[in-house]
Amino acid sequence: MKISVVKQYSIFLPNRPGALARLAKLFGDAAINIIGIESEVRDDSGMVRVAVDVEADHSAVLSKAGFASVESRLLSIELEDKPGQLAMVTRILAENGVNITNVYGTSFGNRVSRLLFAVENTDETLKLLQEKV
Repeated sequence: MKISVVKQYSIFLPNRPGALARLAKLFGDAAINIIGIESEVRDDSGMVRVAVDVEADHSAVLSKAGFASVESRLLSIELEDKPGQLAMVTRILAENGVNITNVYGTSFGNRVSRLLFAVENTDETLKLLQEKV
């Protein structure tokens, strides 16, 4: 299992065709690899959360292109891709009073899955998981 801290950008987008394509092109042109993405849409606007695995600050790239964004830190947890892994991690967090504010993830097909967690205290939770898992 690999546990690390990654950056997440919560980016506000209009709810119209091409908005995500413009954002994806910006990341591609800047050679920024996206390791996780999720979105929420409400009426005429939406928010896209993009996780990247580098420590560099990309907020300037976003603001220069006209995107409003908020930067935060996530825990990236790579686990064996099998049933019960999400239950194991969330049980450890619950038993230790860690509040999860956002989670998303994916599987790489019967090998490895990646879970991305936003928690209230990223550094303390990282230490906790490194000890318990």
